[in-house]
Amino acid sequence: MNNVLGVDIGGTKIRLAIVGQQGTLSFDETVPTKIPLYPYLEEQILRIIKHHPEVNAIGIGTHGFVDSINGKVIYATDILPGWTGTDLKKQLEAATGKRVEVDNDANCAALAEAKIGAARGNSRVVCLTLGTGLGGGIIWDGKLLSGGPHGGAAEIGHMVLYPNGVLCPCGRRGCYEQYVSGTALNRRIKEAGLTISSHELFEVAATNPHAMQLVKEFTADLAQGISSLQAIFDMEVVVIGGGVSEAAPLWWDQFMQQLEPLLLNPLSVKMAEFGNEAGVLGAALLLEGTELR
Repeated sequence: MNNVLGVDIGGTKIRLAIVGQQGTLSFDETVPTKIPLYPYLEEQILRIIKHHPEVNAIGIGTHGFVDSINGKVIYATDILPGWTGTDLKKQLEAATGKRVEVDNDANCAALAEAKIGAARGNSRVVCLTLGTGLGGGIIWDGKLLSGGPHGGAAEIGHMVLYPNGVLCPCGRRGCYEQYVSGTALNRRIKEAGLTISSHELFEVAATNPHAMQLVKEFTADLAQGISSLQAIFDMEVVVIGGGVSEAAPLWWDQFMQQLEPLLLNPLSVKMAEFGNEAGVLGAALLLEGTELR
């Protein structure tokens, strides 16, 4: 990995960074997400390449279901209107003359943690990104599990945790994402009649029994999902990142107490080593391939 432009596309912002050896960033910029997205993204990338001719390839992590072999967005929610069907690799390679690789943003974060972060040295890894939604990435016997016929492999957030539960934007009910994400916490807080933010919940829980109950429910649901994932993948390590994890010192002990009785076998659970950098680092690592070496 050397002088690769890593791009992390989110619903509100796009981060672009030139990644060098050992994951060093020689350029790092965040711009707001604008719609229509593709022409705007191409404009931003061409601008950076013009001022940084040392860029030799482009890696992109994006929200949505992605055909990682062909670099095409199969499906994206209204977080990115009009993004569904974008032939990203083909269009950007034609526009830039550079090699382009594309994958789901959570898969990119998982790749970064497995190759050079908290899970390095392990061949079976599950990464959970607890942000506005719930992203997931899986390393299976040293290779990133991604793509699939519909681009939906490793969409952990859409495992059903509670049949007939809370309606998810995907159209189904009870998805994991609706119980352990930032959006889920905000819903729980509102339903409980509390007037605090999700960022405040974990601090308030120390003195507020209603907030403490919400934290118990959150940690129990997070643990339940991980125990199910262990039954499927028998992973060595789970890595937890994302915005909600920033408050982990306030809920980690309770979470581990909930998790231990549910485990089939011993499991290492770690905090992500990379914060907001995981997306651009993992996107750049796509150019090295998705097998761990």
